[in-house]
Amino acid sequence: MTARLVAHRQRLITEENRRWWTLGAMCFALFMMMLDNTVVNVALPSIQRDLHASLSALEWTINAYTLTLAVFMVTGGRLGDIFGRRRLFLIGVVVFGISSLVIGLSPNGTILVAFRAIQGIGAACMMPATLSIITQTFPAEQRGMAIGTWAGVSAMALAIGPVFGGFLTQSVSWRAIFFINPPIALIAVAVTLFATRESRDETVDRRVDYPGIATLTLGLTALVLALVEGNSWHWGSTRVIALFSVAVIGLFSFVQIELRSRAPMVDFSFFRSRSFLGSNLVAFFVTFAMFSQFFFLTLYLQNVLHYSPLQTGVRFLPSTIVIIAAGPIAGRLSDRIGPRPLITLGLLLVSAALFIQSGITPHTGYGLLLPGFILMGLGMGLVMSPMSTAAMNSVDRTKAGVASGTLSMSRMVGGTFGVAVMGALVTAIGTSELASSLPHLSAATRSTIASSLGAGGSVSGAHVSHQIVTATNNAFISALGTGLTVSAITALAAAVLAATLIQRKVTAGVPAVAEQQASGEAAVARELAA
Repeated sequence: MTARLVAHRQRLITEENRRWWTLGAMCFALFMMMLDNTVVNVALPSIQRDLHASLSALEWTINAYTLTLAVFMVTGGRLGDIFGRRRLFLIGVVVFGISSLVIGLSPNGTILVAFRAIQGIGAACMMPATLSIITQTFPAEQRGMAIGTWAGVSAMALAIGPVFGGFLTQSVSWRAIFFINPPIALIAVAVTLFATRESRDETVDRRVDYPGIATLTLGLTALVLALVEGNSWHWGSTRVIALFSVAVIGLFSFVQIELRSRAPMVDFSFFRSRSFLGSNLVAFFVTFAMFSQFFFLTLYLQNVLHYSPLQTGVRFLPSTIVIIAAGPIAGRLSDRIGPRPLITLGLLLVSAALFIQSGITPHTGYGLLLPGFILMGLGMGLVMSPMSTAAMNSVDRTKAGVASGTLSMSRMVGGTFGVAVMGALVTAIGTSELASSLPHLSAATRSTIASSLGAGGSVSGAHVSHQIVTATNNAFISALGTGLTVSAITALAAAVLAATLIQRKVTAGVPAVAEQQASGEAAVARELAA
């Protein structure tokens, strides 16, 4: 029986098609992982009602995943380079699948948030490995197309998440969006074991940068926690100031450690390449804009316009369709005309989309949002694939793991900042609006009402008057419009950075075989000296 299975596998997976099986396995797992970035958004109101979650727990349902994913992304890339990219990928898939199962069974918000963080760690092992394995598997003449497919799948998963999440939340339960992950993980593990060969960077010093991991984790966690809790704890409070101080110390220490480390987690020499620097800045700012839009417009559609989860997901469908169409085209065009014009145009379209949607009022609805969704999809489709190609082509392929981890970290940190900063803006500006519209209420009562703003301005109950509901919705919409304007300006600034920094034709930053050999010999010498 075993011999028959082996023979069947050999007929199915040949040397000629092995790379395509590998690409399929990487994209399959990537789709599962990236889907969790947006599939949860439309389920947030249902999670809030079912688990009686606080606003903080609601935000951390998103932030716990994106933060741990961002913090450990470079670590995952580095460990893959050292111990084997396929090995780290498989570990990540298993962790992701098991944590998804536990999240689906969560009895309260605490367990949900805790395992969302663990799920992010699993994803951090997976994501850098997917891109580095693809880079290693495909020759240079096919790499752009393969990376374009990878980036297209990522963008498609982000865009289709609201529709898929809305369907499952409304038809089954919010828990179903997590129960679908374990079967997908099993398929990804099976295909990877059969089709993907192990690879690692033989030129690196095989040491784990524990001080770097610790300081980066400390700095980023403190910074995002301060942003998320700043309004409820008050910006001038001792706790918030202490968190910002810890963030500054942690991130400064991280940079100093990396510059002096013999085996740094982040190789800052990559940033000498203008294209790599530009790609990482674009990754940060574009996900800053996109995640803040997804998170708060989802709450607006459900809590203000009163759409169901499925109806909300369908409203995001225009973005999905356009991304699916534009992503592969952008990947092919990037090989011909270079990534810079595509990224710049895409970011300008993203900025225009957000400017349009920032004009929402209590009397406008989906009709105003639709053009923005279409432009957002087109812009994201033009940005994602060329951005990844520009970053990966600007470093040597042997450094694909840590380079991929760095780019992915920039993208995930941007998304976390987007949700946190938008939440702070919505709550702060909305609180000011409530003070003007409800002056007869006490400051304590207004503060209680204001706490609902970050959850979409939803207040209900027999004791809540129509005036309070209207004032709360108006305050949320006004604050959301200002927040979307800030996101639009952010995307516009990213377009300027892309046009300035990213080269028209990106070439590998360290291509010389002699340099690779010298690096390998130096690593061996360091090992012997140690």
